Amino acid sequence: MRCEDIASSPEFRHLSRLAGVAAELRYAGVNNFVGRDLYGSLDCAWLHHLAATGLERAAAMLALEAPGHRLLVLDALRPHRVQLQLWDHLDGTDLRQYVADPARGSIHSFGMALDATLIDAQGRELDMGSGFDEMTELSHPRLEAQHLATGALTPAQHRNRLLLRRVMVHSGFNGIDNEWWHFDMLDRQHVRQHFTRVE
Repeated sequence: MRCEDIASSPEFRHLSRLAGVAAELRYAGVNNFVGRDLYGSLDCAWLHHLAATGLERAAAMLALEAPGHRLLVLDALRPHRVQLQLWDHLDGTDLRQYVADPARGSIHSFGMALDATLIDAQGRELDMGSGFDEMTELSHPRLEAQHLATGALTPAQHRNRLLLRRVMVHSGFNGIDNEWWHFDMLDRQHVRQHFTRVE
């Protein structure tokens, strides 16, 4: 399916229609590691309806646990053509661990993954200790105990990450080892085999 045709598909829901969710898609501007707008005229503020429903559950749980806070989606549906650009941009570097190989396909391209953070009642992003798409070990959830021990990550920053992870995992998402902001819905291989990839 082409991204241009997604609005006519009943399988996808638009982020603007999800309660308790804000969106600021970083690849639709220049505030990303590539430094340019990768989406252009494409509307990529979509998720597969299963992931969208999970995100609504997470938003509702967040509202109970931290009143006034909301989820901020930084990336959702990422067309395969854009995934290719991200992969090519990191050619020759040791940073490709942060971008799914297009030969396998990113779960973002099925609308079953998203990148998110938390914002407070004033719309300010909570401090997570590293930025979105900051490709360093400080972004790795699996190393958080080590970062806490050295002081690289503060207890307050860690609590913010734990809150984000708790509401997302409780709502059916899976986190990954090297990006605090990334969450998948369902098993990756199952998604690649049974869901529609958006080009």
